[in-house]
Amino acid sequence: MAGRNGRTVRDLRRGNRTAVLQRLYFDGPLSRFELGPATGLSSGSVSNVVADLVADGLVEEAGSVESDGGRPRTLLRVAPHSGQMIGVDVGETRVRVELFDLALTELARAEHPLTPQGYDVDVVVGHIRDGIAEVLRAEQAEPERLLGVGVGVPGIVEHTAERGAVVHGQTIGWDAVPLEELLRAASPLPEGATYFIDNGAKTLGQAEMWFGAGRGARNAVVVLFGSGVGACLVTPEVEHGRAVEWGHLTVRVRGRRCRCGAPGCLEAYAGAESLLARWREEGGRPPADADEETALTAMLAAAYPPEGETADPVALAVLEETAEYLGAGLSDLINLFQPERILIGGWAGLQLGTRFLPAVRRHATTYALRYPAQKVTIDLGRLGPDAVTVGAAILPLADFFGRGGHRHEPAPQDRHPAWRTALEERTPR
Repeated sequence: MAGRNGRTVRDLRRGNRTAVLQRLYFDGPLSRFELGPATGLSSGSVSNVVADLVADGLVEEAGSVESDGGRPRTLLRVAPHSGQMIGVDVGETRVRVELFDLALTELARAEHPLTPQGYDVDVVVGHIRDGIAEVLRAEQAEPERLLGVGVGVPGIVEHTAERGAVVHGQTIGWDAVPLEELLRAASPLPEGATYFIDNGAKTLGQAEMWFGAGRGARNAVVVLFGSGVGACLVTPEVEHGRAVEWGHLTVRVRGRRCRCGAPGCLEAYAGAESLLARWREEGGRPPADADEETALTAMLAAAYPPEGETADPVALAVLEETAEYLGAGLSDLINLFQPERILIGGWAGLQLGTRFLPAVRRHATTYALRYPAQKVTIDLGRLGPDAVTVGAAILPLADFFGRGGHRHEPAPQDRHPAWRTALEERTPR
């Protein structure tokens, strides 16, 4: 039966379950007494919902706390082992696959290196397929509890009713790749689990906003600084956690050719790939046959040698110029969106770390308008190199919460709005 607003009793029950699960997950353990004001539900509704969730094995007791003059109150939490998720990071140097429990504790992982030409679609799909199989063979894996697989990828992700997630990755040569369709064919999942695919900067941003340095902020920019650069915006003016192709902001007219094909993109100056190329062009000597992470480590060591040794002036000059480009790029985001926080993640951002940060802050402040620049803090993300996989695993977790803790295969046209709504309605604390 539907009410005047079109919501059925089933919808209301599902919404109540979602409210209790999310509050316990992010703010628990909590007592039944605390859940009432935290969720806005009556004490009777809280008791009924908790009883259902305990019966389903999704909520469990977590000790007790003394009350004011009465009996101790039992604390409740979401049961960590009641579900599992897989997060996949299709990165620039490897495909990383991790299995998590509901508390996002890592249970197993698999990594498959990518060669410089490794973005061949069949190669990437094969790495994801093999990685999923590997983590599901792990000792702690429980395939019957798998909620789904989240995948973070480079590029723009379009969600279609006909083919699921389609990836437009111009910088990696992907033109409307039906990735979800290919993964379903290559790696069928256990019943009740499905694929959730989104931009890697978005999944990085979602992880930092829920569990990392963005927690508690309403306005933030989370930057992914790797081989290229990208960003995730969280502001009242855009949908929650929107990925933007910040790396393709034009910073120099008739400038260096970006790997997307356009001249003068920020990524052509600030991405690790271009940073290393500029060092090489100016006479630097990156290690032969080294991957980008190893080469960047060598460049840092050359620019900032131990005390008493001479720095490589070329490496130092390129790094300092890159910090200025990044700061200038961040100033555009500061002026446009006036965030409370800017967080820098990604393997290159973390590797450059504190050596880079003071210069980036200084340049961002120089190029930005004074008023918004005074209100923003610029720091490193806290979740380390696994942030993209953690954020990817959040996608099936958000879908699970959005369905009130029910596991079933949604219709293709309904799947993405459900998990997107759950992400958008969650306000980090």
